Parts: sequence; C-alpha cells; structure tokens
Amino acid sequence: MRCPFCQFLDTRVSDTRVVNDGRCIKRRRECPNCLKRFTTFEKTEEIPLVVVKKDGRREQFNSQKILNGLIKSFEKRTISMDEILVIVGDIEQSIRQKYEREVSSDVIGEIVMQQLINIDQVAYVRFASVYRQFADVNNFMQEIQKLAKQ
Repeated sequence: MRCPFCQFLDTRVSDTRVVNDGRCIKRRRECPNCLKRFTTFEKTEEIPLVVVKKDGRREQFNSQKILNGLIKSFEKRTISMDEILVIVGDIEQSIRQKYEREVSSDVIGEIVMQQLINIDQVAYVRFASVYRQFADVNNFMQEIQKLAKQ
C-alpha cells in the first residue's frame, strides 16, 4: 500500500480489526519512510446498485449521501461518528439484501427513517423535515404528533 503522505511503496500494517459486523476490515498502517500513520478499509466489492430518483434519473448508489444526511440529523446529539457509520452500514446492508439492481430514492428515505425512529426521535424529525419537504408548520406538527403516539 502506497503511503498517502510521501508515496513510499511499502507500508507496514500495525493493527487489523473487523468492523461493521464483519463486512469490513480496518487496517492501521505506518510508513517506515516518513513514520506517519494512516487507516485503510477493505470491503468486498458490491454489484453496482442504481438509485432511481423522483424525476426518473438514475445514478449509482452512494452511501456517502446517507452519511451526510445522518450527520446533519444527529448534529448536537450525543452519538459518536462510529455509531453513525454503523447505522449507515446497516442501512446499506438492508437495501442490498432487498434490492439487487435498482432501488428508488423514496425507498431509501423510508429505510433511513425506520432506522432513525428507533435510535433518536429528534434526528428522525430533522431527517423527516428535509426528506418529506414539509411545506409548513402544520405538516411538521403532524409528524411530531404521529411520533408522540408511538
């Protein structure tokens, strides 16, 4: 593995851990040339999954978009980045188990909301307000009332 700092070709693995319930391997590496450390992740290559957007466009599935949405939803909440990454991994695994080639963006949004409602209700409402594009306060209040009844 090439060092991202000095481009030296032969780095050393100092620690290896299995993460995301065995779906990924995290390796801590050190460069013998510049002595800097960095982390790499190894995971199986997935069959490309295509997301069908609301307007009919198609694009390749990108879990980074889910991660970005969750980071915004959990802003100022007591949840670690590692926990958020586990949630993203669970969501991606759920999508890939149910959908082989194509999935609609609506389905992805609903799966994310199902995860959030059980983890953090504030994050759920934040995500829902963007995902469902609440037009006014009444829509927002209806969602909160549904949440309160559960």
